[in-house]
Amino acid sequence: MIHAWEELAARIRRAGPRRQDLGLTLLVQLAVTMPFVVPRSAEAPPADWASYAMTTLGVLPLVWRRRAPLAVLTAILLAGGVYKLAVDGPGQPMPYAGLIAFYTVALQCTARVRLAVGGLTVLTVALSVSRNTGTARELLFTLFVSGAAYALGRLQHTRQAYTAALLDRAAQLERANRIEAEQAAARERARIAREMHDILSHAVSIMIVQAEAGPVAVRRAPERAEAAFEAIAETGRDAMAQLRTMLGVLRTDEAAPRSPQPGVRELAGLLERVRGSGPAVSYERTGSVRSLPAALEATVHRVVQEALTNVVKHAGASAVSVRLEYGDRELTVTVTDDGRGPGTGSSVPQARSGGHGLIGIRERAAAHGGTARSGPGPDGTGFEVRVVLVTSGAEVGS
Repeated sequence: MIHAWEELAARIRRAGPRRQDLGLTLLVQLAVTMPFVVPRSAEAPPADWASYAMTTLGVLPLVWRRRAPLAVLTAILLAGGVYKLAVDGPGQPMPYAGLIAFYTVALQCTARVRLAVGGLTVLTVALSVSRNTGTARELLFTLFVSGAAYALGRLQHTRQAYTAALLDRAAQLERANRIEAEQAAARERARIAREMHDILSHAVSIMIVQAEAGPVAVRRAPERAEAAFEAIAETGRDAMAQLRTMLGVLRTDEAAPRSPQPGVRELAGLLERVRGSGPAVSYERTGSVRSLPAALEATVHRVVQEALTNVVKHAGASAVSVRLEYGDRELTVTVTDDGRGPGTGSSVPQARSGGHGLIGIRERAAAHGGTARSGPGPDGTGFEVRVVLVTSGAEVGS
């Protein structure tokens, strides 16, 4: 039974305002028709068509109650007055149309209009009661019923305003969630782009350097040629493994192996590959050396990798130093080479002073609350990348 009423209420809500008002008007018309069809005493006024037509005229304006509530109430009151003064028909048990029109005025009209209508309604009720029974009982009952209609209208107005506020809030939250999801997707795309750039740029740079050195080594030192080609193969295998790991994380149709991101421990292999491409690489760790969160260690590895990639591609350096300084709350990563510094010749491309690689380094540093700086080395020659990362809260280790 409860389900049937809920289904009926849902259908009424889906019907739309015009159909709802038409249905309400027909329902009220049915109610005011009852005194004309039920048996009456012989002393009761006759139920003729003229009085029924006037009763119908007092109901029909309800069809337009939402569009012109004040005009509808006025028309209904006028029709009721004419009915009382000019037509001697059967009385109505309740002024249904007038109460609904008064409710609509309380629901939709401004405070000034409601105040004026309220005063007019009290006056109309008093005149109507005085022409009918003239008793205080009828006056109080009629005023109570009218006040209840007004109160229901104001309560419905509050409910609609509250519902509109909730819907607006829900729409705002939906927009905020959509924007946040789009921003998260953009951040993830940027992160994947940085990872792909770092992996491929480093691997391809090392392979190109080794491949260019290979023919020379074949002619002058065949034993070094084998090492060069082995370095190319090792670099390619490492790049493929890292790319497989990254692409596996993006798959949703199958469970892919989730190898950890390279960290500080993997720097030794990275530096060894760079040494094989030409420059001498030194590595030093100072301060309270400790283990770091995986994401932070991955950032350290990628920062060093990108800095060394720039050295191999652009610097023409004979030596490069990598230094990790562990402070109480910070880790400073410094990569310095003795090659061509920025602005020392046309062969130094833009990447040495702000290309995608250095932009990626700055973005990685900012993601951990740190900073990144790049420019000439301490003595004004070469090139230096210096990144400071916040490490507060990391577990201290050996």
